[in-house]
Amino acid sequence: MAKRIKLNRISPHKKGIFELTDELLQGAVGLIPTDSQYALVCDYKNKKGIEKIRQIRQIGKKSHLTVMCHSLEHTATFAHLSDRNFKLIKKLIPGPYTFILPATREVPRLLTHPKKRTVGIRVPDNEICLELIHELGRPILAITGKMPDVEYGSPEDGDRAMYLSRFDKVVDVIVDDLEELSSEPTTVVDLTDDVPVLTREGLGLENLTEALKLQNLELNQV
Repeated sequence: MAKRIKLNRISPHKKGIFELTDELLQGAVGLIPTDSQYALVCDYKNKKGIEKIRQIRQIGKKSHLTVMCHSLEHTATFAHLSDRNFKLIKKLIPGPYTFILPATREVPRLLTHPKKRTVGIRVPDNEICLELIHELGRPILAITGKMPDVEYGSPEDGDRAMYLSRFDKVVDVIVDDLEELSSEPTTVVDLTDDVPVLTREGLGLENLTEALKLQNLELNQV
């Protein structure tokens, strides 16, 4: 059974953050709340953890995984940022966005698209996530916590207790923030080319559109 840690999303108790950090340092895969939906997470250097998360989600190596950082400066270590993208992301983070960007050499190949050498980057507006990353001292890998074809295996199903229980025998640690589940994912935008491309519509889309207009840019859709 997974270890359960209860944390307040606004002011998480330090002891719980320390426990969660220790679990990830020891190779654990966790399920934690974010500013959108729950996410499956592990230390971004944990190869076995990354493989386990791919198995849980039933996804292949061409699916993007996300490097969750705690700041814009942190982001610049793991993704190449043009001046335009730097200004755009600065206006939007922390927030419910995943940005697809060219990866630096700091990013393990297991986390990048095998052909494009791109990576998902995220800075969430959630204190549990941010304090975990700060305490860990490096990013975490994150992807929406779902179990395909399993009843109550997705946050959209709405029953928090049932949803969390589905992961009891699948992950090593679960954080319960005692809040209702969010049914909306992050907005995903590909910033690797001159024209931003919306690859998934989610939270914060209006703010993203407004930020792009300030740079005289329009958002294309896949």
